[in-house]
Amino acid sequence: MPLDTPQLVTAGPDDHRRVRDLVRRAYARWVPVIGREPRPMQADYARAVVDHRIDLLEGDGGALIALIETDLRPDHLWIENIAVHPDHQGRGVGSRLIAHAARLARAAGRRELQLLTNAAFLDNVRLYERLGFVTWKTEPWLESTTLYMRRSLEDPPG
Repeated sequence: MPLDTPQLVTAGPDDHRRVRDLVRRAYARWVPVIGREPRPMQADYARAVVDHRIDLLEGDGGALIALIETDLRPDHLWIENIAVHPDHQGRGVGSRLIAHAARLARAAGRRELQLLTNAAFLDNVRLYERLGFVTWKTEPWLESTTLYMRRSLEDPPG
């Protein structure tokens, strides 16, 4: 399926099971890396679809390809979660979702994106750095390190 046909739609309360299932599939690759389920795999998505904006990238027939969960904060747009179905990872979907988040932030008058990730998720860290994110804080979490990253929307990335 070509990646130019998927459409972004905002999730509603009835989408919480689809969201949860996609997140569990997307993050499953990290379980052996960190020896436990990452926090997004344990989140309450029935609540998240109400509390946050979750945009779904759907393909033909409504097949769920990816999602981005965001929360508008007073001075930035927080990216709570990005999940890409394993069949679509490494194809630019994450970059497309970050670009979508940047558009949302600018439309709301915010000049920065922020997120956190596990330092062991090297592919994700490299993607965020390539897209202009910088680490501004680190914090130990369980037996891992959490990276807090941000990207200014003042200038285009790299």
